[in-house]
Amino acid sequence: MTTTGNVTAAGTAPRLALHRDRRFRTFWLSETISQFGDRISELALPLIAVTLLAATPVQVSVLTALIWLPNLLGLFLGAWVDQRTHKRRLLIIADLVRAAVLLSLPVAYLFDAITLTQLYLVALLTGVGAVLFAMARQAFFVALVPRPAYVDATSKLSMSRSLSFIAGPAVGGGLVQALSAPVAIVVDAVSFLGSALLLSRIPVTEPPPPPRRTSTLGLVREGLVLVLRQPVLRAALGCTSTVNFFTFIISALLVLYASRELDLSAGAIGVAFGFGALGGLAGAALAPRISRAIGLGRTAMIGVVLFPAPLALTALVSGPTWTKVAMLAAIEVVSSVGVMLMDVNLNALLTAVTPDDARGRRAGAYSAVNYGIRPLGALVGGVLGTSIGLRPTLVVAGLGGVLAVFWLLMSPVRHIRTLDDPVA
Repeated sequence: MTTTGNVTAAGTAPRLALHRDRRFRTFWLSETISQFGDRISELALPLIAVTLLAATPVQVSVLTALIWLPNLLGLFLGAWVDQRTHKRRLLIIADLVRAAVLLSLPVAYLFDAITLTQLYLVALLTGVGAVLFAMARQAFFVALVPRPAYVDATSKLSMSRSLSFIAGPAVGGGLVQALSAPVAIVVDAVSFLGSALLLSRIPVTEPPPPPRRTSTLGLVREGLVLVLRQPVLRAALGCTSTVNFFTFIISALLVLYASRELDLSAGAIGVAFGFGALGGLAGAALAPRISRAIGLGRTAMIGVVLFPAPLALTALVSGPTWTKVAMLAAIEVVSSVGVMLMDVNLNALLTAVTPDDARGRRAGAYSAVNYGIRPLGALVGGVLGTSIGLRPTLVVAGLGGVLAVFWLLMSPVRHIRTLDDPVA
């Protein structure tokens, strides 16, 4: 079955089309494999810094910041991608680059040559690959999915992401303990190779971009103007940027906090995060149903609150090992439900309101701010963790993230029930 940007060729119901669309299923599998590999690296990279290189809180936060810093390039990469015809080719290149960069770590480990500088470079280059992939993915997604199925398709992809957060950390923690963190990263590199292979097998017709009307800088400006002037995009950007800033204060310190202050092993940390991610699976599955019941905008707002608020309770974790693991898991369950209720609905809405010929530069402008603020949050986390302590920092960040909901409350988003609403 073929699809164009907005409709199915046969007029099939969106849910049935996704179920039977071989191209989407292949794309879905590709993303699932890659997501599982990422969960291992997300645990292994900071553990290399903490356990092998005795990194300080500031050094760990710099590592996290470097992963997200390349998103600032999204302004230009997005405009450049919009002018390319073969988006699938860019997705494959991004996967291959990340696989090669990650494989340098186990090689260096075999020669006892891993340094903090290499770890920083790996974080930076894998971040560049991730940004290129994200820019090209926008146009590729709409070539596979009809507009009425955006929420359903996003939900399916988010369910895979949630499943990876359930099994990935537990498997990653076990691999780190059994093989060491650098060797465990081989799994993530292989996952990118598998993703590239699957993407190469998806037949897709990619129309050439419209004739260039302006320079690259002009296209960058168009992307920024679109994001800042369109009411839905502006509100979503303010919301997600605020919540990302505060939650990345926590993300930069959470593994360090669990390892040093809570004295949990890599395996115990993986189990806690893995069980906690069950909430993400539930949230991704429930998001379409809840949005149909109470509206897309209201569902997103509930998610914005549920995502950061429980993370403040991480500072209260104490007791024997099983209690610490259980408390961390419970906090992660609630938070993961929230992030999926937010992401599934806002991502579908962003896709719906973006013109087809501006998807790359919209994604670039949006990501430059939304993801570009994450390194700042990580660096602030390192400074606060050093100056006021890890536990107070977690409380401040969790409560601060709740402020993000006011962006949606003061915008048209709170009135949107479906993607067919005029404002959407």
